[in-house]
Amino acid sequence: MPSMTDVRTQPVTGLTPPQVGEALIRGAWPSVAATPAVARLGRALILSIIGAPLGWLVMAPFYFMKVLPFLATRYTLTNRRVMIQRGLKPVPVQEVPLADIEEVRVVKDDNSAFFRSATLELVSKGQVALTLPGVPEPEAFRQAILNACMAWVPGKAAAWMAFPPGKK
Repeated sequence: MPSMTDVRTQPVTGLTPPQVGEALIRGAWPSVAATPAVARLGRALILSIIGAPLGWLVMAPFYFMKVLPFLATRYTLTNRRVMIQRGLKPVPVQEVPLADIEEVRVVKDDNSAFFRSATLELVSKGQVALTLPGVPEPEAFRQAILNACMAWVPGKAAAWMAFPPGKK
């Protein structure tokens, strides 16, 4: 696997062409909403005055679980692919090349408004190829993925301008 370009030497993020090297465009840590049962319980407790401290206590392990070195999970968008990475030294566990992405869907649930997050589904070959649960600011991340596809995948911009993804 080729190494990623050192973004500290890059004046503007994401401007390295994929042929030269892989560069980070955007990253995100999943919110507590990635665990729906815990998020639902925590939200219900926090919305009550008496249960709020208990709600924070219930959700705290799941909040810190995303940043613990051996469990850390992050969603990464590069100029070549979208991936889920885990571990102290991030290792991709699932990925989808930008060229394979046909559509990016935002799937909201009851917790979406409260936690300001949602699930992103990346569609490839008519099927969901990658699911990113609990993405904070989901619409912005979705737009970043679509922009990366249009910018770095030859022919995608012309096809999507005629038929934008998600518009029926």
